[in-house]
Amino acid sequence: MCPKHDKPLELFCKTDQTCVCMLCTVLEHKIHELVPLKEEYEGKKAALGKTQAETQQMIQKKRLKIEEIKQSVDLSKEEADREVAEGVQVFTALKESAERGQANLINTIKEKQKTIENQAEDFIKELEQEISELEKRSSEVEQHIRISSCLMMENKFYFEVQVKGKTEWDLGVARESINRKEEIPLSPEEGYWSIWLRDGNEYRASDDPPVLLSLKSQPQKVGVFVDYEEGLVSFYDVDAAALIYSFTGCSFNGKLYPYFSPHDNDGGKNSATLIISPVRVN
Repeated sequence: MCPKHDKPLELFCKTDQTCVCMLCTVLEHKIHELVPLKEEYEGKKAALGKTQAETQQMIQKKRLKIEEIKQSVDLSKEEADREVAEGVQVFTALKESAERGQANLINTIKEKQKTIENQAEDFIKELEQEISELEKRSSEVEQHIRISSCLMMENKFYFEVQVKGKTEWDLGVARESINRKEEIPLSPEEGYWSIWLRDGNEYRASDDPPVLLSLKSQPQKVGVFVDYEEGLVSFYDVDAAALIYSFTGCSFNGKLYPYFSPHDNDGGKNSATLIISPVRVN
C-alpha cells in the first residue's frame, strides 16, 4: 500500500525508480514515465535471469582456466623431471666435473620449476577469488529473484509442475463447478484455463479456439500463476524464466483449483511422473 495515500501500488515510475499508486501519478508523477508494476517486474526478472546465466558461464570459464593451468604445471613438472634425468645421465659420464655440473643443473631446473609453480599458484588464487565474487553475486541475484517472486505472488496463487520426460500432459486451473461426469472440451467457457503437450512437441493453450504455441525450447518445469482479481492465468517456463502463454480478462466466478492430467503411459513413452510443488495461496 502507498504510505502517503493508503492506495494499492499499481504502477512503477521509471523516472524515480519507485512504486506508486494512481493518486501519486496525478499529484507527483504526471510527467514521469510510468508502466504497470507487473510489466516492470517481468522485465526485471528476465534481466536478472540473463545476468544469472552470464554469471554462471563466467564461473565455468574461470574453472576451466584453473584446470588448464594445473595441467600445464603437471606437464611442466614432467618435463623438468625428464630434464633432470637426462642431465644426471650426461654429467655422470663426465667423472671429475659430474658432481659439480649435476648439482648446478638440478638447482637451475628446480629454481625454474619453482618459479613456474609460484606464478601458477598466484594466478590460481586470483581466479579463485574472482569465482568467489561471482558466486556471491549469483547468490544475491537468486535471492532477489525469490524475494521479487514472493512479493508478486501475495494476491495473487502460484505452483510449479515438473514435466521433464513426459510426451503428453495437461495442466492449469479449473472452476470448482466444472462438469465432472461428462467428457467436455477444455476451454475457459467450460471452466478450464490450461495448456497441454501432445506427441512430445505439440504445445497448445486451451483457449477458444485452441492456440498453437511456438516455444524456443521444451519446458522441463512449468509455473502456473493466477491473479484472481485481475482475471489473469499465466504459464511460465521456470528454467528459462520465459512466459509461455497468458489468459487475460478471465471471469472466474467461484473457487479455482489446480488441474493436472499425466495422460496414458503410451507403452512406456509417457511413463515419467508429474512432480508438483506446493501451491502458494494468500
